Amino acid sequence: EKESILAATKKAEQRTTGEVRLFVESRCHFMDALDRAKEVFAQLKMEQTSERNASLVYIAVDDRQAAVYGGEGTHEKVGQQYWSDEIQKMLLYFQQHHLAEGIVQCINDIGEALHTYFPYDHDTDKNELPDEIVFGK
Repeated sequence: EKESILAATKKAEQRTTGEVRLFVESRCHFMDALDRAKEVFAQLKMEQTSERNASLVYIAVDDRQAAVYGGEGTHEKVGQQYWSDEIQKMLLYFQQHHLAEGIVQCINDIGEALHTYFPYDHDTDKNELPDEIVFGK
C-alpha cells in the first residue's frame, strides 16, 4: 500500500509544478482534522513552495479523521468546495475499508487539479518537497 501511495504522489507531481504530501498519524488529539492539517502543513514548511501550490493529505487513522489542506496559491484556484468534495470521496473509500485506495484517489485528483492550474514547466520545475509519506505518532 505504501508503494502505491508513493507511486501516486510521484505521478501526481509529474505533470505539475505543484507538490503533494501525505501525513499519517494515529490520533488527532484535541483538534479538528483541518486545524491539525494546517498545523502539519506549517511544520513541514509546505507554504514555502515558490508558487504556494503544495497540498497536504492528512489522515488520523484511529480517529477516522481526514483533511486536505492546500497552500494559498492552490486554494485560490480550487476553492473550499473542492477540498470538501475530496474529503467526502476519500471517506467513502475509508468506510469500505479501502484506506490506501482512498488516499491514492485523492492524490490523483489533487494531481489533476494541480496540472490544470499549475502545469509542469520543464525549464523551471524542481521537486521542492520530499515525496515520502510522513508518519506522526
